[in-house]
Amino acid sequence: MGHLVSYHSSGHLVQDFSSEILSPYLSPGSDRDLSLDSTLRELPLYDFRAELTCLGIEVARIFQKDALLPGAILTEEGEYAGIISRRQFLEFLLLPHGRELFLQHPLEVLHSYNRQETLILPGDTPILSAAQQALRRSPLLQSEPIVVKLEPSVYRLLDFQQLNLASWQIRGIETQVRYERTQARIIQTEKMASLGRLVDGIAHEILDPVGFIWGNLTYVSTYTEALLELIAAYEEICQETNAEIVRLKEEIELDFLQQDLPRAVGSIKTGAERLKKLSVSLQNFCHIDEVYPKPADINSCLDGIILLLKNRLQSEIEIVKNYGHLPPVTCYIGEISQVFMNILTNAVDALLNEAVSQKLAQEYGRKRQETVNEKPRIEITTQVWFADTKHTKTSVERWVSVRIRDNGPGMPQKTQREIRETFSVKKRAAKETSLAVSYQIVTAKHGGEIKLRSQPGMGTEFEILLPLV
Repeated sequence: MGHLVSYHSSGHLVQDFSSEILSPYLSPGSDRDLSLDSTLRELPLYDFRAELTCLGIEVARIFQKDALLPGAILTEEGEYAGIISRRQFLEFLLLPHGRELFLQHPLEVLHSYNRQETLILPGDTPILSAAQQALRRSPLLQSEPIVVKLEPSVYRLLDFQQLNLASWQIRGIETQVRYERTQARIIQTEKMASLGRLVDGIAHEILDPVGFIWGNLTYVSTYTEALLELIAAYEEICQETNAEIVRLKEEIELDFLQQDLPRAVGSIKTGAERLKKLSVSLQNFCHIDEVYPKPADINSCLDGIILLLKNRLQSEIEIVKNYGHLPPVTCYIGEISQVFMNILTNAVDALLNEAVSQKLAQEYGRKRQETVNEKPRIEITTQVWFADTKHTKTSVERWVSVRIRDNGPGMPQKTQREIRETFSVKKRAAKETSLAVSYQIVTAKHGGEIKLRSQPGMGTEFEILLPLV
């Protein structure tokens, strides 16, 4: 019969290597605050080990001493061999001749009768995931403790009631977080809708005077040409010029005026046209509160977003447009504009960050790999894509494909995996990013798809597929 190991109130154990039972020890995980990402390591775990050669009565004494102990980890020469729960232990003792058979004999006798399946989970398993797996067990086993594997040879016991309680606490936290995020999203949506209506009103007010300017520029251009023709006719007919007229021609620089006046009128016309396009782009981008989808020109939508981002594109970023002939796409054009804005903004940020990194490397004399320094470029390609419905899950045959590709540094596999994880409902509830919102708009609102392709050093490409109904 083995000797008990002394157990101090501080929680530290003094192990006697001749003993066959290790006194129960509760980890301090119960003092930690739980969060949505909490794992089994953060829960109170019991460390109570007994060798198979130990007598059953020794384990019974430990169970009697500690009423909360869920069970014992059985070991054979120090290696994990299985577990015996408090419930199983008591059930075996209640069998006919159970006390004589199991209390006075080694635990290996009791263990040989125990054929129940044990749930073993890694210590890094999320609490919610562990609770789901525990509840999938047979109803007879759902109250049994779970074995938590912390290290290759380190095992601990977790009481199912502790796991269940922790999972309910986390679900309460998750519900509260979702509620707060929903409230914040509603407020943010209302703010964006109000801002959209405000900007739409401002754009409309800008378009009115621009319309006056644009409408009168045609007449101003015609009048200017007529007056210049009249002056030229006077000069041909009147050979003798008056001294006052000569003085006035020199004072106003008539020759330069005749050349520059048409250019000035043309410049005003170009500025009015750009201002008109900018106002229309603002109106399209702000239509985020539309109730029904409407046919829209995707190519014009992209041009409008590029115009809004012109101050960020600067001269060092080249925009290459490979627009195909697209039919009108029935969509919420304001939300699709937001998707294009998010993806283009990410591409611009990646290119600008890479340009700054290269500049700093050159200034500090760092050695970089000898690569051809391409000019930062964003390539936008639109086309109609025909799907093979025999090999796809959808019955949609025609799609509009919008591919936005940059020649930036690209993304490592870990970053790509993190981005794709944010597309899931669970991750999106925990952390909403611009790309996650874009994914929701394209897939949930429009029945489309977003594909990410990237390779370090080769750039990144996002493809948006919108169904043509």
